[in-house]
Parts: sequence; C-alpha cells; structure tokens
Amino acid sequence: MTTTTILYAVFDGEVLRPEETVGLEVGERYILMVESKQKISDIENDPAFDLSSLAVETKILDLATEHDHYLYGTPRRGSDGD
Repeated sequence: MTTTTILYAVFDGEVLRPEETVGLEVGERYILMVESKQKISDIENDPAFDLSSLAVETKILDLATEHDHYLYGTPRRGSDGD
C-alpha cells in the first residue's frame, strides 16, 4: 500500500530539515518529490488563477446565452430575429 504525505522542509545546504514532526520509520526507504514553494506562489500570482478578477462590466444582460451572437454574428438563440 502506498500513501502520500506532504512535508514542508528547509534545505540547510546538506540535508532537508522538516518544519514539523514527521511520522516516518527510521531506516525505511522513501521517494522524495521536491517542489519549490516559490513555484506555488508564482501560480497563485498568475491572473488566470483568479478568473473572477478578470471580469468586466459589459451592461449586456444576455451575454451568457447569446455569446455566439456577440462573438461570431450568428442569429440570436432566444429571439425571432430582432
């Protein structure tokens, strides 16, 4: 059985030092996957991470239902052609 545990650690130049107590067995072999914490904050700073921050006021009340009409000029879906 494989279990995954996320640990935060600091590299002191020689070894990784966990920031909290770990429940690992001494002498057991483990696979480590190292990811920089900086990369995580870079993702959170990407404007696409918070799409609602990109929203703009258009005053077009039927934009969601008639998006093809506004984007491509197709006939409106919810009307008889007006």
